[in-house]
Amino acid sequence: MPEPSFGRHPVEYFGHPFTDHSKKAKNDQLHQHCPFLNSECKKPRKSEPSVKVGVCSVGYKAEFTNEYVPVVICPHRYNVQEVFDQIASRYLSVDVTSQIRWAPEVSIGSGGSIDYVITKSKNASPSQIDDFLCVEFQAAGTTGTPWEAVKEFRTSRSFANRVYKFGINWANEFAKTMMQQVYKKGMIIESWKKRIVFVLQDIGMEYLRKSYDVSDLHNPARDEDPVHFFTLRMNWDDTKMTWLPVASDIVSTDLEGIRKILGGSASNKYITLDRFVDNIKRRLR
Repeated sequence: MPEPSFGRHPVEYFGHPFTDHSKKAKNDQLHQHCPFLNSECKKPRKSEPSVKVGVCSVGYKAEFTNEYVPVVICPHRYNVQEVFDQIASRYLSVDVTSQIRWAPEVSIGSGGSIDYVITKSKNASPSQIDDFLCVEFQAAGTTGTPWEAVKEFRTSRSFANRVYKFGINWANEFAKTMMQQVYKKGMIIESWKKRIVFVLQDIGMEYLRKSYDVSDLHNPARDEDPVHFFTLRMNWDDTKMTWLPVASDIVSTDLEGIRKILGGSASNKYITLDRFVDNIKRRLR
């Protein structure tokens, strides 16, 4: 089955494409079950905590994309073995004798907690750790809400419209939130001479490249850099009839590179003094 056509509406609901009307998909909706966590969905409605939102990704077309793409809005969407395996094999030199474990929600002191820490050892005992890697999953967030579309889908498993009134909050919930975490946690991890990997979608990296000073991002990634960005592309699989997160690119930087991104756009994109004075005059009229 080819990739379904979609617009600005939820495209994955409780772990299933919106075109999946199987008994399993309906059952997961009924029980508010997240197949990626193998437990109840962790995204409640603020006004009705017992009701779970259930939306994993939404269709969206930005000014820097040519077509609608699935944009992941729940970080648990990345909780699939294929993603874990791709990260571990890239960073920990995994072989047949390696014991690989994933520790969730590990405290990093004043920096909060790390989503996952991958550990590697030659010993089956969890007390033996030969190497480790910190991993954070970063999803996008919405402006407005797709809840109207969700309500329709909950009753009819279809959408009355192709476009609904919500957007993607690239500036604040994605870029600002993520980069503050990158800087805070990156400082701690750099002091250990270790690395932290932020897993995000390729469209999110496109937004960063378009809107911020990313001149210190290194491609290919450098092993000595403390901060790595591991980008995933949502590929439609005709056989499995679902979207699969597949490794797209890896870039890296140091804390100076993060400071540049936090500073906003590159200096050659700054507003000129004359234009700023014109803006003042317009406000004074």
